[in-house]
Amino acid sequence: MSIGEMLAATVPMVRTLNLEYLETGPERAVLALPDQSEYRNHVGGPHAGAMFTLGESASGAVVLAAFGDQLSRAVPLPVHAEIAFKKIALGPVTATATLGRPAAEVVAELDEGLRPEFPVTVAVRREDGAVTGEMTVTWTLRPSG
Repeated sequence: MSIGEMLAATVPMVRTLNLEYLETGPERAVLALPDQSEYRNHVGGPHAGAMFTLGESASGAVVLAAFGDQLSRAVPLPVHAEIAFKKIALGPVTATATLGRPAAEVVAELDEGLRPEFPVTVAVRREDGAVTGEMTVTWTLRPSG
């Protein structure tokens, strides 16, 4: 099962918004939010909450791709998120999430018994390529047990 299939099966909001997993790798993930009238705002674009969910979901996908092999000893959790809306988004949008620290560095901190934190940056774009939003989600790997 791919990361996208797993998240669609286990996270109801992914199914609610019909998010599409276009790419999921340990350094980058790309998700799409189709244009859906029931999730539009007052100017006809995707609602801010839908775009936040898209960006947070993209960040989670890259975290799972980078640290999925650590799930037996740590739980990935978002600890802080910030979003800036840059331009009006109309139509379908994509979110590209990029891991902000080398995974090996994060795992090394976990090996030392620390609770590492690391940023994931996200760019939300409309079909013409214009960046409509920028987001940073700070994640941690909380040691289990």
